[in-house]
Amino acid sequence: MKRINVLISLLGVGLVTTLQAQAPKPDPEVKKLHALVGHWTYEGEYKPGPLGPGGKITGVYDARMILGGFFLQAQETEKGAMGKTQNLEIDAYDPVNKNFVSNLYQSDGTKFSGTLTISGNTITWAGTWVIGGKGYQFKEPLVLAGDSMSGTAKGEVSADGKTWVPSFEGKFVKVKAAAKK
Repeated sequence: MKRINVLISLLGVGLVTTLQAQAPKPDPEVKKLHALVGHWTYEGEYKPGPLGPGGKITGVYDARMILGGFFLQAQETEKGAMGKTQNLEIDAYDPVNKNFVSNLYQSDGTKFSGTLTISGNTITWAGTWVIGGKGYQFKEPLVLAGDSMSGTAKGEVSADGKTWVPSFEGKFVKVKAAAKK
């Protein structure tokens, strides 16, 4: 009887080990998102334009990898002349199209959907903001310093996809890097 229990235990351990070895792993490209992981503070200014009157803002951006490291989740709180907004961002690598997709949802009902490109020390969001039922083309590169602990962003917006105007300028500082594993 003891031999059967030992045999069953060994088979169970072997099965668990085999299943763990076959568990899916994030695409190596996902590691590029790790540059955003951490607690960031920022200050900047929205420029007057099609999205509103503009004004100075401050904010915090907290990003972490979730769901087995396949996705980046960021939560942001921003304060400025137009009040306080919060948002939730989810970024993921699409292995079929070989790009990153980015979706952002704000507490004022606006939504961003687009792509994220990472080239060297530049991370660029490009896509469509839906604000008040109208779509606006948007692009914003964040250029990180060599140590990835700070960066500057300059966003542009277009109502027609042809004429682009400045929409945002800001400076970001990573106050707390991601925990080491």
